[in-house]
Amino acid sequence: MNLILQAVNDIPQGHAEHLAALSCARHIEEIDRTALRLCQASPHPEIFSYCFEHRIDCGFVPDGTRLSDFGLLVMDMDSTLISIECIDEIADMQGLKPQVAAITEEAMQGRIDFAESLRRRVALLKGLDESALQRVYDERLKLNPGAENMLARLKENGIKTLLVSGGFVFFTERLKQRLGLDHAHANTLEVIDGRLTGRVLGNILDAQGKAEWLLRIRDELGLKAEQVIAMGDGANDLKMMDKAGVSIAYHAKAVVREKASYALNFVGLDGLVRLFET
Repeated sequence: MNLILQAVNDIPQGHAEHLAALSCARHIEEIDRTALRLCQASPHPEIFSYCFEHRIDCGFVPDGTRLSDFGLLVMDMDSTLISIECIDEIADMQGLKPQVAAITEEAMQGRIDFAESLRRRVALLKGLDESALQRVYDERLKLNPGAENMLARLKENGIKTLLVSGGFVFFTERLKQRLGLDHAHANTLEVIDGRLTGRVLGNILDAQGKAEWLLRIRDELGLKAEQVIAMGDGANDLKMMDKAGVSIAYHAKAVVREKASYALNFVGLDGLVRLFET
């Protein structure tokens, strides 16, 4: 096994040497300026707590695992691919962000059912002018750090992308076109006479729906489970992450970090790429 270390800035030599000693690594290789590979390393109970304390992301990766071994990345949108929760920002246009954000947080922590939480949040948006969606996209939606670099490296390696969200088609479709994603699925807000009705059309795409889309696209591509990476940040992502060979918790809630193959707590989305660099 190799222990991959990543940080936002250079990793101090003292930290690297301490972790190499803890893990009995044979030697240290530089992946790039902010990432190191501790070769032939072994687990030690102090490694993860030491790394977290010093804002270093770490993960044990089987020797020889390459990015090109995978064929599909399935990712959440809100607070994963992008830095905002779209529904919270839409609500802000109504002066209702605190109320909606509180419900969002309960759902992210897994304390309330996602479908019910979405219905409750969307109901608060009744009467909002449809133009608020475009304003959120134009003025507030930002990609998380490393997103474009990650996607470029995935394309270089022939890896398909699926954006699957409990959010809204209005945003996923625009991101699909903008970023050249292969697939995108989400929920549709009902709009009548240019205003939100406070309802979602059709079945709500929830945790189970995300998992089903992963399986559907995986099977269409003829891939095995171990060739799929799933990335998310909230409890609503756990079912799809469970269906993937590799799961990545991105700046995630504790319940997600605990169950993921790897956690990226500090670095950007391109930390995924560095895990599997040769």
